[in-house]
Amino acid sequence: METVSENRAFGGTQGVYKHASTATGGDMTFGLFLPEEAKDGPVPVLWYLSGLTCTHENAMTKAGAQAWCAEQGLAIVFPDTSPRGEGVADDEAYDLGQGAGFYVNATQDPWAPHFRMWDYVAEELPALLGENFAIDLDRQAITGHSMGGHGALTLAMNLPGRYKSVSAFAPISNPTQSDWGRKQLSAYLGDDEANWAKHDATLLMRDKGFDGPILIDTGTSDQFIDLLKPEALAHAAAERRQQATLRMQPGYDHSYFFVSTFMEEHVSFHADALYQN
Repeated sequence: METVSENRAFGGTQGVYKHASTATGGDMTFGLFLPEEAKDGPVPVLWYLSGLTCTHENAMTKAGAQAWCAEQGLAIVFPDTSPRGEGVADDEAYDLGQGAGFYVNATQDPWAPHFRMWDYVAEELPALLGENFAIDLDRQAITGHSMGGHGALTLAMNLPGRYKSVSAFAPISNPTQSDWGRKQLSAYLGDDEANWAKHDATLLMRDKGFDGPILIDTGTSDQFIDLLKPEALAHAAAERRQQATLRMQPGYDHSYFFVSTFMEEHVSFHADALYQN
């Protein structure tokens, strides 16, 4: 593993690291903030999954998470959103290919050789963090924005017991019924929609739910709200009587101004779950 950079931040360290990934078959870069408490032993970890077009860097520099994670003694990790590099398939559209991995394991050509972001986020990167940093893998929580909110919710509901809590900012909530989803799921997973179900938070909510607290914020002025379909997930949560707080925030859009506004509440929400006995 290569250290790309390390910077002092809020008493801790914001690092960027590169490593050869078995899951994606190429080099992957991620950001990791470790609070000061990590010097004394393993700390709980919050995963932040980013949205379309993002790298590890967007949320690391724009979401304002480090200050609140330092206050709570949490690590936060910022994975990339897809494999990258020469020989990795791509598409001219911003919402497919590099920068748009959708947190699935692709089964279709030309994506299958590298686009295995589910395995990368669920298995490979946690193991790497546990081996190399003062991270307590028994205390994990997960959040994300847009495509990353989709990833956070689907990982949390498919991996019971893994995460103490899950939250999302403007998640793609019902991708099997949205152009932000049908296009990508058919490209990566094929035309059999039965293979899409484990990657749709609304369908998972109906089928499985989540054994823990959920917090979701979406702006009422989100320019992509018709693609996000927050009402579908809200209906599914209500039908299941799921423990969840789903909020529509008046006037907020899809930007990192929105994310950073509510980041403190999300970090505190996860800290409450991570530090429960």
